Amino acid sequence: MSATVSFKVPSARGPQPVTVSYARVGHGEPLLLLHGIGHHRQAWDPVIDILATERDVVAVDLPGFGASPGLPEGLPYDLPTTTAVFAALCEALDLDRPHVAGNSLGGLIALELGRERLVRSVTALAPAGFWSEAERRYAFTVLLTMRRIARGMPLPLVERLSRSAAGRTALTSTIYARPARRSPEAVVAETLALTGATGFDATLRAGGAVQFTDDVRDVPVTIAWGTRDRVLLRRQGVRAKHVIPQARLIRLPGCGHVPMPDDPALVSRVILDGSR
Repeated sequence: MSATVSFKVPSARGPQPVTVSYARVGHGEPLLLLHGIGHHRQAWDPVIDILATERDVVAVDLPGFGASPGLPEGLPYDLPTTTAVFAALCEALDLDRPHVAGNSLGGLIALELGRERLVRSVTALAPAGFWSEAERRYAFTVLLTMRRIARGMPLPLVERLSRSAAGRTALTSTIYARPARRSPEAVVAETLALTGATGFDATLRAGGAVQFTDDVRDVPVTIAWGTRDRVLLRRQGVRAKHVIPQARLIRLPGCGHVPMPDDPALVSRVILDGSR
C-alpha cells in the first residue's frame, strides 16, 4: 500500500518541506530500501514480499523520482542533503535506526547513512562512488543515453516492445542481465519513471564530484556486485572493499546492475543475511 509523508529538512534558507512517496509492508526489524537514479521504488518488487516475511520493509521513491515530488528550491540534490532527507524521513516514520539496502545511487546513500551511524546495517548493491574518473564518465554516458532514448520513444511503442521478450531486452538489457524476466507492465512503468524523473539531471550533476573514500565503522556492511553489471563494472567492488575493509564483498553470479529481478532469491538472502 503506497502512502506519502511530509517533513522539514534544514537548509540555508531555513527548514524546507519535503514529501516522499513510499510503500510499507511486513513485520520485524525496520528495513529501508533505496533505488537507483532514474528508477522508482518498484525496482524492489521482485524481492519485497520475501523481505517482508522477516522485516518491516519501507521502500521509498527518492525525491524527484517515482511518485515523490522534487526537492524545493534551496535544497540541492547532493549527498549531504539526501542524507538529511532520509534522516528526517526515518524520524517522521518512527524508524529507529533501520537497516538499509540500496542499489546504485541508493547504495551510495545507504553507505553514507551508515557512515553517519544513522542505520543498523548497510547492504549496498553495486553502489555508486567507487569509480575511476573514466568509469564515472562511462556510467554517466550510459545513463544519459538510456534517458535520451526513453524520452524519444512514444508510449505506444514502449508498450508494444514490452509485450515481447526481445522488446523487453531492447528496453532494459543495460541494467538487467535477464531482462526477459521483467513483466511488460514493469518495463513500461520503469521507462515512464526514467523519462519523468524530475531529479535526474540535478542528481547526475551533483554526482560528478562524488567519491566514497571514508570507512564505515561500527555498522555491519555488505557490498554485493553482479558479475554482469554493464553500468558500474564489478572491479569497483574490490575498490569498495579496500575503502571499507570490514565489509562483506559478495558476488552475484549472472546478475546485472539492478540485480533484484535477475535473482530475487539470492538478492533477498544477501539483504536478510546482511541485516541480522
